[in-house]
Amino acid sequence: MIERITANPKILGGKPIVQGTRLSVEFILELLASDVSEAEILEDYTHLTREDIHACLKYAARSCRNEIYVELDPVSA
Repeated sequence: MIERITANPKILGGKPIVQGTRLSVEFILELLASDVSEAEILEDYTHLTREDIHACLKYAARSCRNEIYVELDPVSA
């Protein structure tokens, strides 16, 4: 499913996009975060599929999984 996500430096500055479109993963996630339903997205962007939307979510989840969090000690001035 994640094969549906690609990046090309010539398209949107290399941001991850849904393959075959100029729609970034970021844009799809922002729509979902703004309470736009999956059905509304599919209605507005008829070339997208439900699998494309789920690939964006999967890509985002994998991106977060690889982050490292480091607790820092406060520095006194």
